[in-house]
Amino acid sequence: MIVPTARTAWIAALFAPVALIVAASTPGAWTVAPAAALVLVLLVLLDGAMAGRLIEWRVVAPADSEVGEPLVVRVLVDLAGRVPGGSIEATLAFDPRLDPSGRTAMALGPADGAWQGEATVRPVRRGTAPLERVWLRWSGPLGLGARLATHSLDQAVRIWPDLSPVRSPALQHFMRDASLGTVARRIRGEGTQFEALSEYQPGMDRRRIDWKSSARHSRLYARENEAERNNQIVFAFDCGQAMCEPVEGLPRIDRAVSAALTAAWVAIKGGDRVSLFGFARRPEVMTPFYGETRAFHRLQSAAAALDYRAEEPNFTLALATLAARLRRRSMIVLFSEFSDPTSAELMVESLGRLVDKHLVLFVTVEDSELAAIQREEPATIDALATAVAADTLARQRALVLQRLRQLGIDVIEAPWDAIGYRLIDRYLDAKRKGAIA
Repeated sequence: MIVPTARTAWIAALFAPVALIVAASTPGAWTVAPAAALVLVLLVLLDGAMAGRLIEWRVVAPADSEVGEPLVVRVLVDLAGRVPGGSIEATLAFDPRLDPSGRTAMALGPADGAWQGEATVRPVRRGTAPLERVWLRWSGPLGLGARLATHSLDQAVRIWPDLSPVRSPALQHFMRDASLGTVARRIRGEGTQFEALSEYQPGMDRRRIDWKSSARHSRLYARENEAERNNQIVFAFDCGQAMCEPVEGLPRIDRAVSAALTAAWVAIKGGDRVSLFGFARRPEVMTPFYGETRAFHRLQSAAAALDYRAEEPNFTLALATLAARLRRRSMIVLFSEFSDPTSAELMVESLGRLVDKHLVLFVTVEDSELAAIQREEPATIDALATAVAADTLARQRALVLQRLRQLGIDVIEAPWDAIGYRLIDRYLDAKRKGAIA
């Protein structure tokens, strides 16, 4: 289909007043305006014909991507009979998971005998994001006429959780230096399970000295303990409304999933077994326990299936269901969010029932927006009222976290980019102390 361009519209708009002046001053010359309009239409058709005919087109997008990571989409076009000049543009419509606007535009340029353009989008939610439609528009050498083509697409991009922290150089360096690996082997010097006695050497921790054995042998001997393995670690996710709110461009649940998978990778490498549990109004995802690195992709797939729910979570049902499925003491890591003490009451009560049998860790992302409002100097009455409300919410939040600590629940409240590493530190500390088994 040949259509006029914006240049043609501007030309018509500029000649309209001239045509009115000619018609008013010289009524006999009224035929000039229709003739000029006809010439303009013919030029549009001729320019559109010189734009060339579409032979082939292709949209190239990766089948898989990760939430929050850049994704490059390319459009390739091949034209026949095109006269040099003019421009080629493409617009893609896709699922808002790839970009909140739902579309992106790009200009195409010559490359290897064809025309190619690319655009970069950043997925904001997990799931399957279909590419729906592509519009192609290319103009002739005069820029007056353009051809327009529309095509439906049968492509989709699977958006997975962000695993960039797992691939980060810092974590890889830590994994190389730590006593972790895919081969189950005894690690002496850590944990609580007695392994052997060895003669005390300068520099050893004096708390490891076995005084009874030392008294029998008249020499100092130290206990060598073996780090516990095969512990059960459960990462539980609140998929409710509060966890769907964005933090630095991504929902809290996605920040939590990324941190949990990073810690899960370390736990599996350490010889422990990991499971994922997701819930909102009712339990939705419960995986078996996986203890091998080759099964990590199953945890990633289960995490990708955690949906975004615009509803309040049912902590009583979810945590009772989780407790009933756990046959032995486990480490339960709950990622959640709350807005006030009233909404957190049932969560606190439900977590309190788990403390007697399990090691419970509560993880929440620090509210950076609330902290920024508190730090800002109020300049108006409205800003002062906002600051007072923010301070009240912060105090209420601190009271809830303090109640959790009094129940014996370990709490992590940190910025989104630090919770993964804080979680790894707490896990290794609990493993070192033998608090999980």
